[in-house]
Amino acid sequence: MKKSSYHCIAVLMCSVQAYAQVGIGISTPNAVLDINGKTTLRKELKVGGTSDQAGNAGLNGQVLVSQGAGLPPVWRSLNVSFIEEGQYKLINSYLSSDQAGITSLSGGIAADGIYTNSVGDDFSNTAKGRWVKIDNLRNVFEIKNAKNRLTYQFQTGIEMKAPAAGTPQSVTFTCGVFRNNKLVAVRPDKITSNNNTDKGGFQDYIFTLNYTEQNVPEGSQTIEVACRKIESSNSNTLFAIGRNIDNSNTVSNAFTQESDFKVDVIEYVTYKTN
Repeated sequence: MKKSSYHCIAVLMCSVQAYAQVGIGISTPNAVLDINGKTTLRKELKVGGTSDQAGNAGLNGQVLVSQGAGLPPVWRSLNVSFIEEGQYKLINSYLSSDQAGITSLSGGIAADGIYTNSVGDDFSNTAKGRWVKIDNLRNVFEIKNAKNRLTYQFQTGIEMKAPAAGTPQSVTFTCGVFRNNKLVAVRPDKITSNNNTDKGGFQDYIFTLNYTEQNVPEGSQTIEVACRKIESSNSNTLFAIGRNIDNSNTVSNAFTQESDFKVDVIEYVTYKTN
């Protein structure tokens, strides 16, 4: 029995030496080592070795990269973050800007006097405020995973001009994000001028709104920004959102008052198993 075992080993060694190919799970190997089946590797994988020296096992976090036919693969460090199942990853970003802004809430236009809003308020419901959209900030896209986060970042310039340069005035306003014409984020604010004789009564301000909405339903989404005037200390005070009040002043221009809007779509990571 022992003699037979030695005979089998000798035959195998001769076979390997003669053909320089070993097949596991396959009778006609196509490489020096041809494995047809699952492989379990319990230790490190070393590449690029020689008959006198062991190969390189690479460093923690490196990946094995092919160099093409006839060349050994090499370990490379990739500047890519690996996302685990159950985490969130950025799918898309939508950027838009606008210099037309809103001028229809200026002098002589009464404020709506509505101080509060709630998530879900309909854009067309004037009982919830007389909103005006910034048309060029509109974005339309598809949500494919109900486990997601939409992050909104909105910034715009606000400008007012008091009827009398030396008389303090103020305008209370609010801007919000609407998804499919329903309010999802809102922030009220106020611009106030003191004695601005040196600037001809002009006062400038930067408004920002940042908000993250959770678990937006799957389907088409239309995202828009709208603002409204809540209160004004003087109905004749000039007021503009996202642009300068007029082009004759030297305090600002449409570029410095520009509106910018960014929407990040961040979805939940899942992996299918075979």
